[in-house]
Amino acid sequence: KIGPVDLVIIALKATANDALEKILPPLIGPKTALLTLQNGLGNEEFLSTRWGAERVMGALCFVCLNRTEPGVIRHLDHGSISIGEFGCAPQARTHEIVAAFQDAGIDAKVVENLMTERWRKLLWNIPFNGLSIASGANVAEVLADEHLRTLARSLMEEVLDAAGRLDHSIPGEFADFQIERSWSMGPYRPSSMIDYEEGRPVEVEAIWGEAWRQGTRARAAMPRLETLYACIRALARQRLAAMSSPQSFSPR
Repeated sequence: KIGPVDLVIIALKATANDALEKILPPLIGPKTALLTLQNGLGNEEFLSTRWGAERVMGALCFVCLNRTEPGVIRHLDHGSISIGEFGCAPQARTHEIVAAFQDAGIDAKVVENLMTERWRKLLWNIPFNGLSIASGANVAEVLADEHLRTLARSLMEEVLDAAGRLDHSIPGEFADFQIERSWSMGPYRPSSMIDYEEGRPVEVEAIWGEAWRQGTRARAAMPRLETLYACIRALARQRLAAMSSPQSFSPR
């Protein structure tokens, strides 16, 4: 009912992208920009193939929060957003939108290469979101367990290798930095863990599947990610099936 706007901010999960086919058209005018805050890879491509790459921007949110009920957010730690253009360098609108976020009191910055930033975020999301589902451990528990912490670091190595082969060079020290900054999160449950436990769709393909596909096409060896991806895909499918099936009751 709003009609065409200057900017659409997309905060749906990647699992709901099909809904955008109906939601977006009434909002799009000749100069409407589309800014996706979604996790993982492939979301900008989804938007660009339907409404044009020139409209598309992406943002990465580094924040620990949980939605405890509709309209209620519990903020636990951190809180920043990085915004870039899809397929090109920052433009005047990039800086204008970042300034608008900053004016609203949000820690925001412009990034030169959006896809490199996507891989930088996957460096955290792939191991910590993934292991939280596969092991049932929150961030503090993953860090406290020597084997899980080592596995998280090994997954990071695979992501670093894949990113480098795709011309998104990320220094190895950034992986260590990501682990160190995670200690302050405490017993934080990543959003994928909450979605899984509450029987909602998990962003399996956007976070793990697409990273594995792009990485292996670039000839990166990703055996740990391949195993984690297969595990999460099966667990998420089983969980959804269990949550959607009617409960059976024993006769009295």
